[in-house]
Amino acid sequence: MTGGGLRVGLCGIGLDAYWPQFAGLREQLEGYLREAAERLEGMGVEVAALGLVDTPQRGVEAGHACRRADVDLLLLYVMTYALSSTVLPLVQRARVPVMVLNLQPGAAIDYEAFNRLPDRTAMTGAWLAWCSACPVPEIANVLRRAGIPFHPVTGALNDAATWQEIEEWMAAARVKAALAANRLGLLGHYYGGMLDVATDITQVSITFGSHIEMLEADELSALRSEAGEGEIAGRVRDFERHFEIQPDCPRSELERAARTSVALDRLVGRHDLQSLAYYYKGSGVDANEDTMSSIILGTSLLTARHIPVAGEYEVKNALAMKIMDLFGAGGSFTEYYALDLNEDIVLMGHDGPGHIAIAEGRPRVRPLDVYHGKVGRGLSVEMSVKHGPVTLLSVVEDRERGFRLLVAEGASEAGPMLAIGNTNTRYRFSIGARQFVERWNEQGPAHHCAVGVGHSAGWIRKLAALLEIPVAQVC
Repeated sequence: MTGGGLRVGLCGIGLDAYWPQFAGLREQLEGYLREAAERLEGMGVEVAALGLVDTPQRGVEAGHACRRADVDLLLLYVMTYALSSTVLPLVQRARVPVMVLNLQPGAAIDYEAFNRLPDRTAMTGAWLAWCSACPVPEIANVLRRAGIPFHPVTGALNDAATWQEIEEWMAAARVKAALAANRLGLLGHYYGGMLDVATDITQVSITFGSHIEMLEADELSALRSEAGEGEIAGRVRDFERHFEIQPDCPRSELERAARTSVALDRLVGRHDLQSLAYYYKGSGVDANEDTMSSIILGTSLLTARHIPVAGEYEVKNALAMKIMDLFGAGGSFTEYYALDLNEDIVLMGHDGPGHIAIAEGRPRVRPLDVYHGKVGRGLSVEMSVKHGPVTLLSVVEDRERGFRLLVAEGASEAGPMLAIGNTNTRYRFSIGARQFVERWNEQGPAHHCAVGVGHSAGWIRKLAALLEIPVAQVC
């Protein structure tokens, strides 16, 4: 899962009228608030501590403090009854996604100990420390009427499952923040006729916050011509470390791919790219054809270094791959190959880049005399995704909301494979091969998707909620 870089505002919500009435209540709640901050910091989250917000005036102040601290997310820890008029000005000024933490001190009140308290005042004070659920409907009512999305977590301060859920929200918030900082390079042009792949790149920046950097194949070819012989030899050695080079791969092809890989690294560094989508026919200009037909090994290395690269200028899938990689799941470029109806398996893969860090065993490099449907010939990567649980993700264009996310969980399995010099994997889904294909296609995605290891649908649903876009899970 992605690391740090997340800043959250944390405040407790309460009512100032209680403090003079019930001795020690405020101090007790502030202790719980410190414990919550420590747990968040233990997750690598930077916490802007806003204290106990207990009046509308304090709500205004805390809202301004959120903006000064440039927080990515606001956590409202509902600790006892609080007025909605305290919460509304806070969230209105913060202008960031809101989580409502309805966390009581433990799983249940100790009724016998409670009833042994010396008087009704002491009982009421003790009860108010457990009263986090009380104002949540009021807060939800007002936020909904104000059109302010919020994301509730209900549980106990000392409950591991509750903090697991909060940690998933933190992971989703980190990914959202990383997408907003993502610089996505677009190199070349669309593959002609792939209407499903064509993407509204303005909407990409609106929805995800990512910057689009338009790149020329000529620049990559020029950088390629500058690669030195020592760099090329070093990159060939890199290939030999990362790949199982098949005996029929000519040395000249390895060196050609190495030259392009060195140039790709320079292109990425020059433009500070965190992801890339490419396609360029390359015909008519020998230098560009040489560049684009030797790109696969270099783009596979970039993908494994957390700079996912999608072929066929598949902008949406570069985003899907980036999301999966930010969640620590990998994110390899894939599409349907065929169905094995005897085994109830879906075969999926793609020519071009693979996420070699999530390969089952060492990925192989094979020479291809022809790139089907593309110009040129050269080396290609053959690999399967690690056996075990997997998640498929597609970023789908949506007529009403710009984009939505489509997700499915399944498993990668061992079995006979196609030795065609491409990535290819056998996937099993709980609803079966036929139903998976039909349900997935009903959602209208482009024909590519990203596959990552592990089951990530829970994180992806939370990310969609923070992005305020729809999500569909087919299995």
